[in-house]
Amino acid sequence: MPDVIRVKLPDNSVQEVPKGTTPLDIAKNISPRLAEAALVAQVAPFSSNGDHGKNGDEAKLVDLTRPLEQDAQVRILTQKDPEALHVFRHSSAHLMAAAVLELFPETKLGHGPATESGFFYDFYRPTPFTPEDLEKIEKKMQELVQKDESYAREFIPREQALDRFKSEGDFMKCHFIEQFTENGEPVSLYKTGKFVDFCRGPHIPSTGRIKAFKLLNIAGAYWLGDEKNPQLQRIYGTSFYSKKELDDYLHQIEEAKKRDHRVLGQQLDLFSIQELAGPGLIFWHPKGGIMRKLMEDWMRDEYLKRGYSLVYTPHVARRQLWQTSGHEGFYAENMFDTMELDDAEYRLKPMNCPFHILIYKDSLKSYRDLPVRLGELGTVYRYERSGVMHGLLRVRGFTQDDAHIFCTRDQVEDEIGGCVDFAIAVLNAYGFEKFQVELSTWDPNDQKHYAGKAEQWEMAQHSLEKVLDRRGIPYKTIPGEAAFYGPKIDIKLVDAIGRLWQLSTVQFDFNLPTRFGLEYVGEDGQRHEPVMVHRALYGSVERFFGVLIEHYAGSFPVWLSPVQVVLIPIAERHVEYANKVAEQLKAIGVRVEVDARNEKMNAKIREHALQKVPFMLVVGDKEAEANQVNIRTRGTEKTETVALTEFITRLKQLIETKAARL
Repeated sequence: MPDVIRVKLPDNSVQEVPKGTTPLDIAKNISPRLAEAALVAQVAPFSSNGDHGKNGDEAKLVDLTRPLEQDAQVRILTQKDPEALHVFRHSSAHLMAAAVLELFPETKLGHGPATESGFFYDFYRPTPFTPEDLEKIEKKMQELVQKDESYAREFIPREQALDRFKSEGDFMKCHFIEQFTENGEPVSLYKTGKFVDFCRGPHIPSTGRIKAFKLLNIAGAYWLGDEKNPQLQRIYGTSFYSKKELDDYLHQIEEAKKRDHRVLGQQLDLFSIQELAGPGLIFWHPKGGIMRKLMEDWMRDEYLKRGYSLVYTPHVARRQLWQTSGHEGFYAENMFDTMELDDAEYRLKPMNCPFHILIYKDSLKSYRDLPVRLGELGTVYRYERSGVMHGLLRVRGFTQDDAHIFCTRDQVEDEIGGCVDFAIAVLNAYGFEKFQVELSTWDPNDQKHYAGKAEQWEMAQHSLEKVLDRRGIPYKTIPGEAAFYGPKIDIKLVDAIGRLWQLSTVQFDFNLPTRFGLEYVGEDGQRHEPVMVHRALYGSVERFFGVLIEHYAGSFPVWLSPVQVVLIPIAERHVEYANKVAEQLKAIGVRVEVDARNEKMNAKIREHALQKVPFMLVVGDKEAEANQVNIRTRGTEKTETVALTEFITRLKQLIETKAARL
């Protein structure tokens, strides 16, 4: 009798099957329809109670044809399962690479991962790809789909794999094999038709499953992200299970182009990036400057309401400080080079936390003083490579609404909960109604990139989980994405066209208090180490502002609009009344302009409509005599004439309630 293993299914039923049975065999036994729909399998260690780790931490995705060699829990994934889409898109990247090599066999391959919205593949080829080439590649991909080529896995000896790729000049594949495999370890290859790639998988069964895809654009990328290395060509694409999903996504891309904050920032005269000053450094123009002031004032007022103390700290510090904090070891590649001054080497600050720690440490605290909440809108500087900078969203100098809370272990969950509540209040204040939450945890096998002990990480992670669970906030656990000093909660807002944006973060830190020897005197008269919480809710003022521009497509809520009202007198004799109305509006804090230029009225209206001013008030003889205004509301063609007092009442309500819509 052949060896038998036990397989537990999601309904907790247990089957005994021959060793070597594949997930596809199991799917066929359940139903032919499931086998036909199956894309990949999730396999976890067998457990009698069905628990294989919270959120499937120990579960692995495997090919449907992977033989099962021991007892396991098996889940067959189809289009209905979110995890399958990542595998589907990884297979789409392989499909694209196979098409590229058939058309352009001189091309050498980098890597081709799935992304949140699609996939890309890096290619080394002396001749640049053109938009016409993308059309040819798409056509060839369609041909490979029609052939329904399988994604077949094979293992060969490591040296044989290296010899193979070296003989073909694939220096990047050789690098990946050398970096990610050990001597004597068999190397995993996937074959799709004529295309063979070093890949650890998994993949969907065959190319015929990929029905809807689109190649989007070509970009440059340096090999290993280093400007000294050869420049690669990165082709981006996306794929979906159906044409409708693809069409919806392509429509979203077109909408995103209309909302591009870089274009709108120039059109609305909000900010610029000056070539003479350098990339990734933002110049806030007067209109953007007034919006920044509103954002910062709102945040500082909330700090004070919620028991934070405001602090201000320097922009540079001795290198020794960053050595003490651990940034010099864990974060140096993201920091600007050192500056030699009279007494020491200095670095621009990439973080505010060590500065807040020094303020806390300046005097001994009692347990009665805790929690200590220090908040700052502090500008930091990080070295971002030229290829990744993007308008306001990825810059080298930016201002974080940074706060650090020093508290006892008994207080930490309440403090984290307060931060989460504060983050949601921020999103609501700016008109964001939807968000998603992720809990990023450490990788216990990666001691190089994480500080602290296993029990500290477990305690910290448990605290964050309890906060989210108590509030009934659903979240996704992301292993290996924690900060080096502790796990974190990331809150991603969903914008007007359904895109996710990472902004707010709440982070647990048990590392820095130890590094800096932080203490407080407890109720027992003994000295104890406090717990530290980091949190930034805008993320950065620049990034949040960029997201606001794109979310509202530049048509900001009245309270945020740099110019809230423009008065347009019909003729010169009406300027006096326009100025009178303007003064009344200014008296209640409204940002108002009077356009008394000697231009045609319709031209003025078009210009201010392009500037997305919420209200244009046209005034002539009739309005001046009756103390009225003729209102043109942004986004509508209709006009209405109302008493000035009525308009003022309506405007005040929109501003005071921070209404997102007019």
